Amino acid sequence: MLNECRISGRRRQRGLSLVELLVGVAVGLFVVAGAAMVVGTQLGESRRLLLETQLQQDLRSSADIITRELRRAGFWSQSELGVWSPTATPSPNPFATVSMPVVTEVDYTYRRGPGQEGPYGFKLDTTTGSIKTLLATAGWQDLTDPRTLRITALTITPNNTTVLPPLPCPKACPAPAGAQDCWPRLVIRSFDVTITGQAVHDSAVQRTLTTNVRLRNDNVQFDPLNPTQYCPA
Repeated sequence: MLNECRISGRRRQRGLSLVELLVGVAVGLFVVAGAAMVVGTQLGESRRLLLETQLQQDLRSSADIITRELRRAGFWSQSELGVWSPTATPSPNPFATVSMPVVTEVDYTYRRGPGQEGPYGFKLDTTTGSIKTLLATAGWQDLTDPRTLRITALTITPNNTTVLPPLPCPKACPAPAGAQDCWPRLVIRSFDVTITGQAVHDSAVQRTLTTNVRLRNDNVQFDPLNPTQYCPA
C-alpha cells in the first residue's frame, strides 16, 4: 500500500501545470520582444549610419569635382600674349571672367584643349534638388543623383583680394601728376562653396559641407577708365 501511494504521488508531480506553462510562455515572449527591440534598434542605427556615410561621401565627391574644375577657371594656354613689353601690345585674357548670375550658380571658361573652351559652370536645380554642371555644347548635366541625394542649398561666395601696391608701369598716370591709380593690380580670386544635402530615403539625415576654392589663374585688374590698356601710353 505504501509503495502504491509513493508511485501515485510521483505520477501526480510529473510535468507543469497550466499556470506554470502560461507564466513560462509570458516570460519567454518578454525576452523575445526585448531581443527583437534591440535587433530593430541596431538595424535602424546601422541603416542611418549607412545613409549618413553615403550622404557625406556624395557631398565630398561633389565638392571635390567643383573645386577641381572651378580652380581651372581663367586658364589661358597663350598667356604670354598678355605680358606687357615696350614693343608689343598685350592682349587681355579672354577667359578671365567668372560670372555669378545668382549665388547658386557660377559660370566660367578656360582652354581645356583645342576647341574645348567652355562655357562651364555649376548651379543648383531647385526643381530636381540636384547640382548640375555645364559641359560646353553638351549643356547642363546632373552632377548629383536626385534619386539618393537631395541638394537643399548651394551657396557660392566670392572672396577676392587685391594685391597692393599696383603692378609697376614705366609711366605715371596722366592725372593727377605722378599718380599710380591707373596702373594694373593683381586680384587673387577665391570662392567659398557651401553645399547642404539630405538623404532622399530619410530627410532627417542632413549634412552641410563647406570648401574654399583658390583659382590658380589670378586676374589682372586694369584702369576702369581704360580697361584695355595695361599701362599709360
